[in-house]
Amino acid sequence: MAFTKGRRSLALLLVALAGAGFTGAFDWPQDETDAGSFRSYFAQLRGSRIESSIVFRESSSDVKAAESGIVSLVMGEHSGDFGWFESPLGNAVVISHADSISTVYGNLDEDSLSPNLYGSIIGGSKIGESGNSSWHEGESGLEFQVLDTANKSCINPRLLMPRIGKELELLIGSLSLDDREGKTHYLLNERNLPAGTYRLYHERQDVAVPYKTQVSLNGLTVESISYDTLIESKGSLCVQGNEKYSVKDLYPDSKRRLLSVIYLAHGHSTLSVTVVDILGESHQIKYNIDID
Repeated sequence: MAFTKGRRSLALLLVALAGAGFTGAFDWPQDETDAGSFRSYFAQLRGSRIESSIVFRESSSDVKAAESGIVSLVMGEHSGDFGWFESPLGNAVVISHADSISTVYGNLDEDSLSPNLYGSIIGGSKIGESGNSSWHEGESGLEFQVLDTANKSCINPRLLMPRIGKELELLIGSLSLDDREGKTHYLLNERNLPAGTYRLYHERQDVAVPYKTQVSLNGLTVESISYDTLIESKGSLCVQGNEKYSVKDLYPDSKRRLLSVIYLAHGHSTLSVTVVDILGESHQIKYNIDID
């Protein structure tokens, strides 16, 4: 892909890739890319933030350019903030590609970076080696991001990469509902609830994140959240559902992830939750609830 100054919206880019039977315009920045290669998936909870990277385990130390482009930034360890981009990356390299897309390679070993790294670079060329300079100091592993700089959003890197191997198994986990007063109701124990608006959560996994979650009431979809991008809103990275959800909305605590904001009306309802991985494999759970 040649470097150009043309811009397209992320939505048009993803639609075009899907329509062309896309199998990966970029390549993986490290050789090992099976399900066990990652310490954290895109959009996972990361301290007090939503994870905007995929974080590799130390399966391969060599880090390569995912696609040809221009090295636009080499950032030193603890060199300060990067505007709206929240992640403390340690030693990092940013490569600009076509369509306002940039790839970011963080947590690199400083001694492995060439002082003449700026300028054009060919896809597959070695950038450096993974180190332990970023937020998880003491743990080597590449922190890899894809940015849509025109729209100030982070793209799930796996959308642009070849699909290799099986996914980590997705588990829906226990479901809970928080009412307007903040009281938590667990569906394993309560199937009779007052009518009203609730926030529905499921128990999150430590590494894996669904590509999409969908919640239905009586067969009608009430909310679908896709983890294909994180968008900037009021200085924070958010996930788009029926509204923009910040980290406090998406992860109210260290154990739960938001599925939907739902209104439960009087009567009998069937609540359905579906989680889908990036390969299209889905899991579903249903609960029958009586609403007073």
